[in-house]
Amino acid sequence: MGTVHAEITLKNVIDWADCKRGIIKEQDVRSATVTAVVDTGAMSLVITEELRQKLGLAVTGEKIARTANGQRVSCNLTDAVEVRWRNRVSILSALVIPGAETILLGAIPLEDMDLIVNPVTQELAGAHGDIVEFLAL
Repeated sequence: MGTVHAEITLKNVIDWADCKRGIIKEQDVRSATVTAVVDTGAMSLVITEELRQKLGLAVTGEKIARTANGQRVSCNLTDAVEVRWRNRVSILSALVIPGAETILLGAIPLEDMDLIVNPVTQELAGAHGDIVEFLAL
């Protein structure tokens, strides 16, 4: 199977909460639409340091991660970030691996959004169809 890419939108969840409380305006919520490599071998969302700064995500801790080549690296863990693909949403912390140049969409956000990689089309698809209702509070 080849490399699968997906266009996702990432949003700073703390900014969004501040917007809901009237502290900041909606246009001030930091977000970015990026192309991610869909990596079912990765567990989480991996972003670059540049993207972490653009989204204004604070570093909340460190975690040891194993890269695809088996190397163990210390990486930063961020504040919560919203991941949106079409009408599907997942909220989680991201990993910032030193020197990372690629954004990876891993198994946890894929599972949370009920997504799979279609092996025929090599695209993301709903694991149980493409109709998902999302109720905003």
